[in-house]
Amino acid sequence: MAIDEAKVQEFVGKAMGDLGSALTASLVVIGDRLGLYRAMAGAGPLTPAELAARTETVERCVREWLSAQAAAGYVEYDPATGKYTLPDEHAVALADDDSPACVLGGFLGMTAAMKAEPKVSQAFRHGHGVGWHEHDAELFIGTERFFRPGYNANLVSCWIPALDGVKEKLARGATVADVGCGHGASTIIMAKAFPRSRFVGFDYHGASIERARDRAERAGVADRVRFEVAAAKDFPGEYDLVTFFDCLHDMGDPVGAATHVRSSLADGGTWMLVEPFAHDDVHANLNPVGRVFYSVSTLVCTQASLAQEVGAALGAQAGEKRLRDVCRQAGFGRFRRATETPFNLVFEVRA
Repeated sequence: MAIDEAKVQEFVGKAMGDLGSALTASLVVIGDRLGLYRAMAGAGPLTPAELAARTETVERCVREWLSAQAAAGYVEYDPATGKYTLPDEHAVALADDDSPACVLGGFLGMTAAMKAEPKVSQAFRHGHGVGWHEHDAELFIGTERFFRPGYNANLVSCWIPALDGVKEKLARGATVADVGCGHGASTIIMAKAFPRSRFVGFDYHGASIERARDRAERAGVADRVRFEVAAAKDFPGEYDLVTFFDCLHDMGDPVGAATHVRSSLADGGTWMLVEPFAHDDVHANLNPVGRVFYSVSTLVCTQASLAQEVGAALGAQAGEKRLRDVCRQAGFGRFRRATETPFNLVFEVRA
């Protein structure tokens, strides 16, 4: 078979770019962990020695890190002065945890997910999956940091208002279950916005629940929020609103979870289902966002589902049609896309 050498070289170039991207991910985590980005933000041009002094790090290590960051396009280099600059537009994403554009959690979470590669490789052969709890603990921290900026920017201002009558109900005082709450970011954001309502966050992962309780205390909302260890198919209580943020696709039995949600809703209650943005057709998801979501789904989401009962393995790119089918199988009569962002689909589900 004839080989097109030009195409070979083109692909090798692409592969080298991907290799550089993978290595850059670790360097972003280093820059975040050591405060290098924060020290550069708003500081103008700096030499490696100046940055090292600001962060109490070793100049030689910082110099190599800066050169790699400049090659990746994360910082700018001036050959005339030998100084490096973090552009203000990049600082928004790399030095501010509260910015809607912050990407730091994604890098931390994904470098943590990569540590499970030996387990995932074995799971490809035995098919029993890799449980969420089997991953490196920094995956849990990174996941919360990755999703929190989007929740801060959209949950109260856009997503809840897009649901029929829910904002008004929460303002008057309602009961809310946040299922798969992780470290409690979404629960705490809602509790801050709606002080007359009462919230319970549920997650099967005990260590995450402990961290969520601490977060609630520090946020000053522990009087109206509690966190409990429970699975999506057996959390107790009756609620005006049940929320699932980016977690249904991770569950082994999404239909069973949805059926339990239906039984836990009070009369006129609403299920707010938030999932990663995806089209129904694979081809339409073959883009930079889909690349990230399919990749993390391969390492984490699909494996988490396969490790549980049923093992439906919806995946992070399930799409609206498959999610609608899950809700219909659970007996829900109303399912509509309430709103969306480039990274999330938000559905209103009612009996």
